[in-house]
Amino acid sequence: MLLTIPLKVISAHFFFSYISCCSLWGNVLNTPDIPAIAKYFTTKGRYEEVNPYLIDDILAVNKSLVKPPSAECREIHLTAIIRHGSRYPTTKNVKKMRELHNLVVQKASGEERWLREITQWKMWYTDEMDGRLVQKGVLDHRHLAVRLSKLFPSLISKENLQDGHIKFMTSSKHRCVNSTLSFQGGLAKLWDIEDEEIDYEVNDALMRFFDNCTRFVETVDKNQSAMAELDKFTSSAEMRRVQEKIADRLLVPYSHITSDMAEAAFYLCAYELAIKTINSPWCQLFDEADALVLEYANDLKQFWKRSYGHDINSKSSCILFHDVFSRLDRAANEIRCGSNVTEAATIQVGHADTLLPLLTLLGFFKDSVPLTSNNYVTQGQRAFRTSRMMPYAANLVLVLYDCSGNLRLQALLNERPLAFPGLATNQGEEEAPLYQDVRDHYGELLQGCDFEKECQLFPSK
Repeated sequence: MLLTIPLKVISAHFFFSYISCCSLWGNVLNTPDIPAIAKYFTTKGRYEEVNPYLIDDILAVNKSLVKPPSAECREIHLTAIIRHGSRYPTTKNVKKMRELHNLVVQKASGEERWLREITQWKMWYTDEMDGRLVQKGVLDHRHLAVRLSKLFPSLISKENLQDGHIKFMTSSKHRCVNSTLSFQGGLAKLWDIEDEEIDYEVNDALMRFFDNCTRFVETVDKNQSAMAELDKFTSSAEMRRVQEKIADRLLVPYSHITSDMAEAAFYLCAYELAIKTINSPWCQLFDEADALVLEYANDLKQFWKRSYGHDINSKSSCILFHDVFSRLDRAANEIRCGSNVTEAATIQVGHADTLLPLLTLLGFFKDSVPLTSNNYVTQGQRAFRTSRMMPYAANLVLVLYDCSGNLRLQALLNERPLAFPGLATNQGEEEAPLYQDVRDHYGELLQGCDFEKECQLFPSK
């Protein structure tokens, strides 16, 4: 489904009452008193916690870190797969927060200032918000668009946009559509072309592939036993200790604080920072040790539901994997034939649930020992850490270069170089490997990884 939206009417046509008016380059961060535990907020974390230099300058780019493999290289194609921007909590999480808030108002006691602030805090989250994009999420994508255009000016350019050489694709979810419009709006404002129309395609087959993968849906998503390691960890001594410390701080019986309530309080702290840029009194319920435990709990969830825990988690992204490489192959073939590249950049907006399976399929962030319920203590240096991998507006960018006839591929995650597993070069991670070497490395997947076959509930032998 291909849609065309005039950029000049986006704010009136699309951005619902939850989002107040804001300037394009407005920095809503206002250098807040950031809670010390913010770097452990997993998939509810701000992009600025991954790239702290953005707190001082939201449009800053690090060209000493992100650069071509060599001076003879020129970028010829870019594919970016981007998570939606900061959002409100889902209805499910709002209900958990409401339950916690009711308990605190009715049962908590104590004289500490922060505790009085919690009991006086008004529950302002509503079921109707249900994961919608917030003002900060709009800015996440507007700012990202500008930064990527600064990093890759020959690809994300006004001319390429006007000539139709930049393609946009999105999940049908409102937070993704509005993130896409925000990204387009950032470019339109930058180049003063807000009256022009920009197309985007809604494509759930690619951006929400997991919904259509029967084996994933039945054996993982709807199968509670698939999350056994998470269930065991929520009953572990580490998690019980977190719950007890919260109860001690609120002066309520231990039995009143469940693992769901501990998570709800942790995410209230995270949402208040992401949405309102404040250090909420809810953050006072946790120290760093607590945050590390809760971070691990969510990493366990993501590991077993979207990543290495079950093979079908990554295989569900086969359809997106092939789409990405078909775009890269097309650009490579056009260059080899002496033609102009017809698609300079592809911007695809989806979810954490879109990105994590693809990163897993590509072999990124794989630890030698799987995450389980009983190895929390030994996983302190794990590679699989969603707080660093998957904040709001997380992005995987693949850039194809022509280096005097040699094609090279560079991977970036959240605007930082990412080495392909098994393909590190002698000159370090910043240099992109030969594109043919990348294709050879993933040859088995390129020859197979059939979405229809992998996603059958009972795959044929």
